[in-house]
Amino acid sequence: MKKQQRRDPDYALLLVTLLLLGIGLVMVFSASYIIAEESRGDPCYFLRRQATWVGLGLAGMFFLSHVPYWKLRRWSLFLILLNFVLLTLVFTGLGEDLGTEARRWLGFGSFTVQPSELSKLAFIIFTAAFMSSRSIRIQKFWSSSFIPLFLAGIAFVFIVAQPDLGTALVLLAGTVVIILLAGMPFKQAVALFALSLPPLVAVTIKEEYRMRRLLSFLDPWADPGGAGYQIIQSLYALGPGHLFGVGLGRSRQKLYYLPEPQNDFIFAVIGEELGFVGAVAVLLLFFVLIWRGLKIAMMAPDTFGSLLAAGITGMIAIQALLNIAVVTGSVPVTGINLPLISAGGSSVFFTLLGIGILLNISRHSVK
Repeated sequence: MKKQQRRDPDYALLLVTLLLLGIGLVMVFSASYIIAEESRGDPCYFLRRQATWVGLGLAGMFFLSHVPYWKLRRWSLFLILLNFVLLTLVFTGLGEDLGTEARRWLGFGSFTVQPSELSKLAFIIFTAAFMSSRSIRIQKFWSSSFIPLFLAGIAFVFIVAQPDLGTALVLLAGTVVIILLAGMPFKQAVALFALSLPPLVAVTIKEEYRMRRLLSFLDPWADPGGAGYQIIQSLYALGPGHLFGVGLGRSRQKLYYLPEPQNDFIFAVIGEELGFVGAVAVLLLFFVLIWRGLKIAMMAPDTFGSLLAAGITGMIAIQALLNIAVVTGSVPVTGINLPLISAGGSSVFFTLLGIGILLNISRHSVK
């Protein structure tokens, strides 16, 4: 690619990212300080961990915002190979469950990382690079769309086995978004949708707990102490928030009622403590982030940059939408966090790397 005139990065995207990170740090502390003090002996335990990952993520974001994004093309295959190596290692002695029933992390001493978070970004980079190749003929399914879909399907199986259906769905959806935007013919898209339904249904009904979650979504009060517990407690948090909330730090549901109040259900704590106004403010910030990301995709100087920006933006949008839909009882519980806000080092780190790539693409945008 020919060198483009370097411009200032998209400051609106940078500002909204920093605002979401700030809100996230405040709410992680508010949602976790009592639990952290009783379980870890340190009320700032989760805040300190999150702040460390945010610092690392901001450093990575700054670095990638200055590295020409088209250089990522040559690293795309390596990232996919690294992704599969790390996903495999999760099932070895290096894999950890961190006190949950899911084996999703790799542990290196006191340092842990979640490989599936790398997988999402790696597949976006790889799919954008592959689908923007001049040798690709999008009409020929088996030599174009099939290849990233097949690899994403393998990664999907690895991640579901951890188990982590929510992250697996985000990875697969991000890959499909890029392929559709690359120009997949309508007939192929319809056929792909039809063929994907049976395996997704099979994955859902295979595990009893997933079936219970699905049925509890339809009527959570049918099993209020079991499968419906999470949705009910989330709604109990959102209800008392009213317009302006009960006040920062004064949530009742975070006191051992809400599961993972600093993580998967942090938006419920936001709704309870900051009310409808606070929840809408967070939604508006995500709307601005998605708008700026899509604008960067439309103004990118080449197909690779456009697909890459669209994929990163789509990944963040899908994950945020899924999390908020779960918290509000709009979809079954999937166990996925809120980008840039929820506690989760790997998630915030790799999301910030993706935003760094977006900022870099914006530096080369066509005005």
